[in-house]
Amino acid sequence: MIFNLIKPALFTLDPERAHLLTLAGLKAMPAGPKPKAGKLAVDVAGIQFPNPVGMAAGFDKDGEVPDAVLGLGFGFAEVGSITPLPQAGNPKPRLFRLVQDQAVINRMGFNNGGAKAAAERLHARQSRGGVLGINIGANKDSADRIADYAKMTRIMAPLATYLAVNISSPNTPGLRALQDEGALVALLDAVLEARGENGPPIFLKVAPDLTPTDVDAITRIVMDKSLGALIVSNTTISRPSLQSHDIGETGGLSGAPLKSLALQRIRDFRSAASGAIPLVGVGGIASAEDAWERIRAGASLVQLYSALVYEGPGLVKRITRTLPKLMARDGFSTIAEAIGTE
Repeated sequence: MIFNLIKPALFTLDPERAHLLTLAGLKAMPAGPKPKAGKLAVDVAGIQFPNPVGMAAGFDKDGEVPDAVLGLGFGFAEVGSITPLPQAGNPKPRLFRLVQDQAVINRMGFNNGGAKAAAERLHARQSRGGVLGINIGANKDSADRIADYAKMTRIMAPLATYLAVNISSPNTPGLRALQDEGALVALLDAVLEARGENGPPIFLKVAPDLTPTDVDAITRIVMDKSLGALIVSNTTISRPSLQSHDIGETGGLSGAPLKSLALQRIRDFRSAASGAIPLVGVGGIASAEDAWERIRAGASLVQLYSALVYEGPGLVKRITRTLPKLMARDGFSTIAEAIGTE
């Protein structure tokens, strides 16, 4: 109700300023209780998620409000992307609402305050618990991006429930080349060595703009390296039919227009791995029905971000309240039973 009252005012602001005001509001408010495990609980990579609905990376880039996010009802919060050194990101404006399409275009460019500040902040909140994913990236001007990921792994592994290796942002030139087979093997070898034997599971975040050959190669590598999960997917550089004013802006497209592409990639990876790799479905999820469709297609977990711009923070509780009804309707007693059953 409050969001519906303030939404018109928020939408008069530049999107990035509105985002910063949202973060400031979450910082100022006491965090609500974290969700407890119940009938929506699901185990992925040895981690018990109290419910399968998470906040995607990009909202809380510096790990400033993970506990406030969990207090909204999310089963897990993923912060970042965080890079070794602070960086300003791309020139502004770099964030655009496509209201008619219920979408967002961003070309932020991994803007964040760097690993040192984030690690201090996340260390201070460790005793508060909750499932915390830390999404790691490389600096734009780094001479050795693989070394950046290894360094970030060493810094963040002790602070994370899982680490998400982000090689799929379209806004850092050349980053997606790390999805190529040879580069990906070298990257994951470095990350796994830096993590050590007892570190958290590694999740790999991939782009939706992949060919069948890419899907097969990534699947083989992920299975060979025994990663914890694949996050499918990041924003797309494609431009499906859009109606809004800013459709010509460069950057990654997210929100409703990404839904069908991201859903198909879940199906592709589910098929390529024969269900052996846990999948996190991201992109165009704006309702319990969307989340349920992604789970039935093969996702063990789902993540939101762009839909919150239009639906507000109450969306997550609407989804978690409705999912049990959808489970009962279709004859499932647990999330695990429903994964990949479409």
